[in-house]
Amino acid sequence: MVEPSSGKIYSITELNSIVRGLLEIRLADIWIQGEITNLAKPASGHWYFTLKDGGAQIRCAMFRNRNRTLKFKPDNGIKVQARGRVSLYEPRGDYQFIVEECELAGEGELQRAFEQLKQRLWDEGLFDEQYKQPLPCFPKTVGIITSPTGAAIRDILSVLKRRFPLLAVIIYPVPVQGIDAAPQIVEMIKHAGSRQECDVLLLSRGGGSIEDLWAFNDETVARTIFASKTPVITGVGHEIDFTIADFVSDLRAPTPSAAAELITPLKEELQEKLGHITRILESIQSKYLNQATEKLQWLKKTLGFHHPRARIQRQVQQIDDLQLRLTNHFPRVLQQLQTRAIIAQHMLSQYSPLQKLTELQGKCTHLRQAQTKLIQTSIADCQQTHDSIHAQLTLLSPKATLDRGYAIIYDHDTGRVIKKIEELQHGNKISGNVANGEFIATIEATKQQKTNKP
Repeated sequence: MVEPSSGKIYSITELNSIVRGLLEIRLADIWIQGEITNLAKPASGHWYFTLKDGGAQIRCAMFRNRNRTLKFKPDNGIKVQARGRVSLYEPRGDYQFIVEECELAGEGELQRAFEQLKQRLWDEGLFDEQYKQPLPCFPKTVGIITSPTGAAIRDILSVLKRRFPLLAVIIYPVPVQGIDAAPQIVEMIKHAGSRQECDVLLLSRGGGSIEDLWAFNDETVARTIFASKTPVITGVGHEIDFTIADFVSDLRAPTPSAAAELITPLKEELQEKLGHITRILESIQSKYLNQATEKLQWLKKTLGFHHPRARIQRQVQQIDDLQLRLTNHFPRVLQQLQTRAIIAQHMLSQYSPLQKLTELQGKCTHLRQAQTKLIQTSIADCQQTHDSIHAQLTLLSPKATLDRGYAIIYDHDTGRVIKKIEELQHGNKISGNVANGEFIATIEATKQQKTNKP
């Protein structure tokens, strides 16, 4: 048996501790790339998985406080880039990589994560039209959630000032790209909703790559928009850019400027409609005031004949006549006259000023109520006309045309809209928009439609 040398004899615990220290010092902050396999998510909230490439693999751990900030849903088969440190799990002597940060490797993986989240939220019903909130026709205050220094905010404010300068604007500043963008967007949507000071929220940013727009594809952002009690309209990127936020919002605009136009009525149109309604109301008011004046004049004339003073004078004359006749007739006639005098006094009490004034007040009240009801009916008719015009405009929008099954075809290289078959040749590359997305295709053959000449 070979005796141990005179050098130090290490215990397993000491050896693993030394190895761990060496690994964490030499490989404390590095990036690695590989494909996720064997993904496990226990109840503790920590994630455990293996990263592999064509020749090797390594065990990885991403603890709960770090995986909460991940902006995509990891799954087996996804290629990722991970930053962290190499360590050793001492109880088992397992060599592993502790992940601090993780992101998808390449735009193709981002698109895959986008489609994955889109399908999942679609299955949950977050895109259903029944959950879309209507935008207010005449908002008093709009909240803009965007970068305070970007081009988008300048475009939005310019449109709002031109179309509806009386609109109050509150800017909720957030970063619109980077790792901190999505959490701050979520926080600002909730903050704006809790303050209840805006009639509509506009979530916006300018154009960019899929990586630049990725904060608007965050699942937490999407669910926060869906849960918002205040209507949310999105204007992210350009017309060809679609994000998860667009699908879950109450209305998607193709650009930030278009979003500003959708939430504001044009000042000149409002002034014209208001002037028209004012003229109608003035005409109705003048008509009913004239009718009420004529009715009042008639009542005054009628009241003159039935005035208590005139009736008293007539009764006094009758009494004088009766007194004269009493002196010349029998006591029986006197008794009859007394009876008639009692009846006359009773009739006189029925035409007292208080009772007549009460009747006139009741008629005036009725006239005012009728006038008010007519004005309210006219206003409701005008509102119905406004709603009908709005519905027609919505039906004629390009989005509605796409929803009916049509498509818009572009030259893929120039972006020019294709209108005639003569503009296409074999091998041309085209792109197109349909109601729920876009496509790219290559022309194999063309066929011109024959026209019957007269």
